[in-house]
Amino acid sequence: MWSDSALDIRAYTAEDRRAVVALWQAAGLLRPWNDPERDIDLCCSSSESEIFVGVREDRAIAAIMVGHDGHRGWLYYLAVDPGSTGQGFGRRMVEHAEGWLASRGVPKVHIMIRETNLDVQAFYRRLGYEDNPCRVMQRWLDPAAGALAAPKTADPGAGTSD
Repeated sequence: MWSDSALDIRAYTAEDRRAVVALWQAAGLLRPWNDPERDIDLCCSSSESEIFVGVREDRAIAAIMVGHDGHRGWLYYLAVDPGSTGQGFGRRMVEHAEGWLASRGVPKVHIMIRETNLDVQAFYRRLGYEDNPCRVMQRWLDPAAGALAAPKTADPGAGTSD
């Protein structure tokens, strides 16, 4: 466990599930096509991934999921309780996840951020992350999940769709 006077960071336990999912929900990270319960189970089933929980006064206030393929590390689901933002907890969670990757010999870390999420892009830039000149492509292996993520048709009188 890593600790400072304001935040203890430890590995996720099954008892954290409800609090971690609630953090992800409060931070606006959940999407209909991403089942957080399934993502937690998948992460916990691999030695190449981990979830870390930031605890303050016996309450989970931050979480991050991290994983790697041996060459590239990935950060997912960084969340800080909305009432606890602006205190450096997000930075501490990222640094902890980066340290976990480095201790396994992973030479670099990647994140995916939606193009429209300018605040999160700015956060990671402040931490030294740079734009990567590559395109992320996808293919849905589960047609039902892909249908959940299909873009909405814009109503001509209602502005733009997400």
